[in-house]
Amino acid sequence: MRIRNVARGLRALVWAMDDVAEDAVQAEKPLNFSYGGQAVIEGVMMRGQYVAAVAVRKPRYRLQTDGVTERDADGRLSGPYLATVPGKTWRGQPVERSVVVDGVRITGRYKGELARDPLWGQGGIEVKEVPLNKALYRGRIARLPFVRGLVLLWDALGLGTRALMWSADVALEEEEDIDFSFDSAAGAGLVLFSLTMGIGLFFVLPAAASAGFAALTGIESRFTADAVEGVIKLALFIGYIWAIGFMPDIKRLFGYHGAEHKTINAYEAGADLTPEEVDRHSIQHPRCGTAFLLTLVFLSVVIHMITGRPENIFLLMLSRVGLIFPIAGIAYEVIRFTAKNLENPLVQLIIKPNLALQNLTTRPPDKTMLEVGIVSLERVLAAEKAGAGVEDVTPAEAAVASGD
Repeated sequence: MRIRNVARGLRALVWAMDDVAEDAVQAEKPLNFSYGGQAVIEGVMMRGQYVAAVAVRKPRYRLQTDGVTERDADGRLSGPYLATVPGKTWRGQPVERSVVVDGVRITGRYKGELARDPLWGQGGIEVKEVPLNKALYRGRIARLPFVRGLVLLWDALGLGTRALMWSADVALEEEEDIDFSFDSAAGAGLVLFSLTMGIGLFFVLPAAASAGFAALTGIESRFTADAVEGVIKLALFIGYIWAIGFMPDIKRLFGYHGAEHKTINAYEAGADLTPEEVDRHSIQHPRCGTAFLLTLVFLSVVIHMITGRPENIFLLMLSRVGLIFPIAGIAYEVIRFTAKNLENPLVQLIIKPNLALQNLTTRPPDKTMLEVGIVSLERVLAAEKAGAGVEDVTPAEAAVASGD
């Protein structure tokens, strides 16, 4: 796995489980099924009862040369063209990589300059379909409160993270093939690494910071120390989402997040799945998996205040890490309950912070983003209607947009 792809995946850790809330409903209501999804790099992943589909917009480039275009006997581009990506540098030097021009892959050092097409985002859409583990979502594990949350969350995070990695390869036009299998050692390792980074940032660091604050100020009240830890934790979580929202790539990712929400809202309203019609629907969705993360952080603050605070710093760190998984199981059940009772006035009040947080994790999508969301959902609907969800589904390409 390339380091830059892993970095993209880690930056996207906050929304890698964005389909968690939808999964909570899926395990319970097969006759009134709720589709879910998440944003990926330049695309959208939608998941149904038995199939997940990742649709990614492929880039289009144009080659700027000195006016001399040479081709060999086979019609392939030749000559000393320099392929660079505007705005992408490393140690002051342009980033170089292989590209496709007029259907021909060119690599190495070339004399011209590669620039993004003014119609960036107008390339074709590549789709990968993945069969889901039917037994996991419909078996006994799905009927065990609290335990089911941990298992299903692990599965959702694993699939979401691998989808992010595959989408990054498509967006960067790299040849690497990402293993989407649920027992993939590489996928499991990546999920573990991502979880470790997330736990360290949002749980261990706030605990250590609050312990340091208590030592410096002489605070002896455990309740006060826990309150300080909670404030730091919430500030880190919300601040992290707010800060990464300024990154250009993340802004686009949040745009695809908005496209995912609008597409599902349109489908659930029975509207036609066209970009114009889908764009009329809300960018917020009550089942957004970002709610799970906010609920997890909030519950951890409350439960840590109830369970007490060890004085030993090592035991403090151990208690914070050890309680994450039980708290995650509780958070899953909370999301499950709210997703099934959205008409309840109390539930509507509870989910208001979750809806407000979506103002940070979504951006208004453009037409090309909406097209990707629609393609992803339609591929899932078509695959499940054809019964493809119970068999292995091979990757497919869809030349949906102009130019491909």
